[in-house]
Amino acid sequence: MTKIAVVGAGFIGRAWAITFARAGYAVSLWDQNLEASQRALDFIRSVLPDLAANDLLNGRSPDDILADIRVETELSLSLAGTTYIQENTLEDLKVKTQVFAALDEMAPSAASIASSTSAILPSLFTEHLHGRRRCLVVHPINPPYLIRATEIVPAPWTSPEVVERTRVLMLAIGQAPIVMKQELDGFIMNRLQGALLEEAFRLVADGHASIEDVDIGLREGLALRWSFMGPFETIDLNAPGGVRDYVSRYQGIYENIFPSTRRRVDWAGPVLAVVERDRRKRLANVDLARRQTWRDRTLMALVAHKRRTAKDLD
Repeated sequence: MTKIAVVGAGFIGRAWAITFARAGYAVSLWDQNLEASQRALDFIRSVLPDLAANDLLNGRSPDDILADIRVETELSLSLAGTTYIQENTLEDLKVKTQVFAALDEMAPSAASIASSTSAILPSLFTEHLHGRRRCLVVHPINPPYLIRATEIVPAPWTSPEVVERTRVLMLAIGQAPIVMKQELDGFIMNRLQGALLEEAFRLVADGHASIEDVDIGLREGLALRWSFMGPFETIDLNAPGGVRDYVSRYQGIYENIFPSTRRRVDWAGPVLAVVERDRRKRLANVDLARRQTWRDRTLMALVAHKRRTAKDLD
């Protein structure tokens, strides 16, 4: 059985452990804090029954998944014999630099080393490494066992063969890889999300809409299509003659809007008090965990529905 090392057992690490084990890989889970690894196992045990109930374990049982996840107390043991390493430590450049230096020194020479970082460019923590050609970013939307999109971001020196092997691995575990041609601040998904959040804060700060109206616009509007189509396919289908026809009809609307989008609103400024007040009216702090559980179970049902629909249409 092919071995995968998951380094760091926090929110992202535990989710990757499920994703790899579900696909039949032997997962070696390590964290410098053994209690974090044990908490990760407790979480995995708690979520597997819901995944099984939604047929999201590839026909395997929760016990099968747990049997393929092994907690190691020594990093060297976790890395021994592995072909791929997924690092999930703090989102801190100094930490990433130190961790990758240790991984590059200790990991088998043929193993690829990937970071789950959502914001730090791979060139910033791999340039000094002897094995920098095998290093890259593989950034998921959490949790990857539910959300398939996964960004593969090479540093300028990352080997094309490593990028391709990583892409094939992501497909093998059921992910939908987004392979960037070169690194860029924010990668792809955070740049898209950031553009939307910038406009959302601007609309509220300028008094054009409430936060619930903005949420409704996404939840009951754009997101319905975006849950199974991207923006380019959306516009291709929204004009009789396809994407060129859409551009000729509607580019002028967005051209007129664009100048007003070039002003930032400080998210931590006065608008934050409005956003926080209105969110707490709808959901008290003490209810956040309960709502997060609801979100995850709703997402499971949506993912299961999408899978069934895709099979029906094949």
